[in-house]
Amino acid sequence: MAADSMEIDDALYSRQRYVLGDTAMQKMAQSHVFLSGIGGLGVEIAKNIILAGVKALTVHDTKHCTKWDLGINFFIHEDDVTSQRNRAEATLHRIAELNPYVHVAASTVPLDETTDLSFLKHYQCVILTEVSLLLQKKINDFCHAQQPPIKFISADVYGVCSRLFCDFGDEFEVLDTTGEEPKEIFISNITQSNPGIVTCLENHPHRLETGQFLTFREVNGMSCLNGSTHQITVVSPYSFSIGDTSEMEPYLHGGIAVQVKTPKMCYFERLEKQITNPLCLVADFSKPEAPLQIHVAMLALNHFQENFGRRPNIGCLQDAEEMLKIAMSISETLENKPQVNGDVVKWLSRTAQGFLPPLAAAVGGVASQEVLKAVTGKFSPLQQWVRLSWFLDISCFCLLCLHRGDRYDALRACIGDSLCQKLHDLNVFLVGCGAIGCEMLKNFALLGVGTGQDKGLVTITDPDLIEKSNLNRQFLFRPHHIQKPKSYTAAEATLNINPYIKIDSDINKVCPATENTYSDEFYTKQDVIVTALDNVEARRYIDSRCVANLRPLIDSGTMGTKGHTEVIVPHLTESYNSHRDPPEEEIPFCTLKSFPAAIEHTIQWARDKFESSFSHKPSLFNKFWQTYPSAEEVLQRIKSGESLEGCFHVVKTLSRRPRSWTQCVELARVKFEKYFSHKALQLLHSFPLDTRLKDGSLFWQSPKRPPFPVKFEFHDPFSCILLLKHCTHLQVVQTDETARKPDHIPVSSEDERNAIFQLEKSILSNEALETADLQMKPISFEKDDDSNGHIDFITAASNLRAKMYNIDPADRFKTKRIAGKIIPAIATATAAVSGLVALELIKVVGGYPADAYKNCFLNLAIPIMVFTEIAEVRRTEIRNGISFTIWDRWTIYGKEDFTLLDFINAVREKYGIEPTMVVQGVKMLYVPVMPGHIKRLKLTMQKLVKPSADKKYVDLTVSFAPETDGEEDLPGPPVRYYFVQEDN
Repeated sequence: MAADSMEIDDALYSRQRYVLGDTAMQKMAQSHVFLSGIGGLGVEIAKNIILAGVKALTVHDTKHCTKWDLGINFFIHEDDVTSQRNRAEATLHRIAELNPYVHVAASTVPLDETTDLSFLKHYQCVILTEVSLLLQKKINDFCHAQQPPIKFISADVYGVCSRLFCDFGDEFEVLDTTGEEPKEIFISNITQSNPGIVTCLENHPHRLETGQFLTFREVNGMSCLNGSTHQITVVSPYSFSIGDTSEMEPYLHGGIAVQVKTPKMCYFERLEKQITNPLCLVADFSKPEAPLQIHVAMLALNHFQENFGRRPNIGCLQDAEEMLKIAMSISETLENKPQVNGDVVKWLSRTAQGFLPPLAAAVGGVASQEVLKAVTGKFSPLQQWVRLSWFLDISCFCLLCLHRGDRYDALRACIGDSLCQKLHDLNVFLVGCGAIGCEMLKNFALLGVGTGQDKGLVTITDPDLIEKSNLNRQFLFRPHHIQKPKSYTAAEATLNINPYIKIDSDINKVCPATENTYSDEFYTKQDVIVTALDNVEARRYIDSRCVANLRPLIDSGTMGTKGHTEVIVPHLTESYNSHRDPPEEEIPFCTLKSFPAAIEHTIQWARDKFESSFSHKPSLFNKFWQTYPSAEEVLQRIKSGESLEGCFHVVKTLSRRPRSWTQCVELARVKFEKYFSHKALQLLHSFPLDTRLKDGSLFWQSPKRPPFPVKFEFHDPFSCILLLKHCTHLQVVQTDETARKPDHIPVSSEDERNAIFQLEKSILSNEALETADLQMKPISFEKDDDSNGHIDFITAASNLRAKMYNIDPADRFKTKRIAGKIIPAIATATAAVSGLVALELIKVVGGYPADAYKNCFLNLAIPIMVFTEIAEVRRTEIRNGISFTIWDRWTIYGKEDFTLLDFINAVREKYGIEPTMVVQGVKMLYVPVMPGHIKRLKLTMQKLVKPSADKKYVDLTVSFAPETDGEEDLPGPPVRYYFVQEDN
């Protein structure tokens, strides 16, 4: 069953399919993977690849569960430690529960230098963690020598350092290096020259790279280009060359160039060779030397372990000095002879026995994505090392490590006892319990966040219920949790990882409507806020609340294999709202209505038609009859000359309602002819094919496509589906054929006469107008219920319109993604991002300086991982050394008879500015140019503004005049006005 899991349970893998595609999913569902080492890193990798849907996974481990494991492996419980179970056997059934379509087995057979490795021939990919370097080399040599080679991955986390190595054989073919949709470029001109220069439409840069291949279609004039493929050389952002076109016929107009995805061959060296001359991914370009420095340090750690049979003791200076000597010796044997960084070696030595769970989460996410690449050939593989460390980003602190014999000893060895205790006493507010939220709760549990004896609490909230598609990446949930609240379920699952964590779970949405719950007092009690959201609007709102209450915020998000993290610290960094992404481009109305050029346009048109026909119009119909409860009353009012808003359209809908399946079919066929035949004929009548613009150019040229009528045919599946689904929805909702229009539409006298006639006909007919006739049931678009036919309707309508405009159709899968605005998602990126967030959380709790924090952007498909310095907060200068930032807040204390003028004078005297305007939110309290505002100066503040019931203050914005004449007034920081002087 596992081999066909993609076909059996598409609902489970739907979001991931948008990332990997069907071919890669099927390959993955046939792959067998071997994983040795089910400690903190191994369990992260196992979780991710099981969620992804490999066919079979064998987890190998010979160690027994200890107290130490409770703080690094989220699937090991206290009873496993008590009974000293084998780690692989203890976690087996728990990781198997993640995906019923993956066969999971455990192996406890010793694996060492004397082991016969022939059993590995049954696997397509081998992953090693917690394995000696000598054994890694032996297994890598065996895997590399096989035909075809067994893909080899090794990964380790030692204290505050990590490494990941990949070897996929001498040659490895990558079928799709990026996973991005092929680019389509509309052409405006092609020269007759050698080389021929292709120019794109104005304001539409091609974003291509030299060496890529394009195929051409719909070119008028140089018709021999159509269907041909050419390798390009980029000339400018709007042009590229394609070779000799001098002998071709002259270009006339139109044409589309489509990017051709071509396989790429990648080449790998064995581990033995790569140790001496490593190819490393650079993640932090401010420290390009860091990967090689970590490489040398970790090789020194391996040699230390081989020489002494142990890792260096925690915090031992003598062991650190010994490791440094080994590192100096190793550096001389490497081809590039990299410089040894003594601090790196000593930090690794002091913490090597420890384990940092968030670092394992980050490395585990990256390693898991490499496993998927290995078995599918999708995306560019890592070549060949990536090394991540934590200590290079922070200032040195005194590492006081006390062994307490509890689950946090591994963590304590990395960050010290004091910081460990701060994490236990932390109050954190996690907004969102989806994919990132589940991963964050796991990280919180391993770090012991909110477990303090007298302090510490994790507050979580999420209004959503669990759906089947969530199970593929929200690993705290199981099938029996479907339709249960995410927050409550996630809290219960987190307690299974760490029963000592204190969690308060809510199902509220964090928004202005819930500010009584999530008040200023609530925010000030939080030590840090972590967002796990999927929309910008919510991020911006929470960011504004954090700024207002001087709370640190860590934000993150993923889209497919891409992810980002951003840390926001009061008085140090800019806030999320300090920068704005470019707005999402909306499709122009004229494009949707008459001139679609791409399948996205027809899908949006079909989605709009669904909303208009089955949701918007029925809602207006119901609203009308709630105001006028009887048809007779409406008829009388119309005859008396009264104008009733929306009357004509409601009456028209009422008179045309179908009363039988036959009438539904008849009406659906009328709609078909209107949308896919009459509209085309009408447009061609208005703009014949030979229509030219004033400059002599053709009206119908790229990107405009002329429409052609579509004939209804019973053998055409889209025609039949459209008819069937339209009729099905009409049984519940009948609508008129007009597109969505404004609510207020002027009605002509002829329309009024028609309305009277139709209404009289309906009333006088034998079909009595009962209450049920005056009600409709609006249908809300729901993308995830495949039985409701919503996506089927949109797919059929979109593809019929695409056929009408000669646009390549889209399958149901792609249509669902675009129409439903589905964000592609995969567990690997989510795990990596959550680990990076938790690492920044530790820094925030530790109160580190600005240069310690890192924002990150990653794309595991390429792969890239870029760490950047935080954006330092900008300071606005007022005058004479007076300045402020977004984190500043001014305070004015008033009294009962305090007037607006008193308030303005108080601001002027206390902060040295000349107030020019006072605003409360969007309410203008004082703008001198506004009529009557001068008189407000005498009014008391209590009369002008009112605080909410639980507040004694209001937040106001005061603008002031700049020093330089001619410049616009500047808004100052928020001014918190207290109505009564607070007691000291």
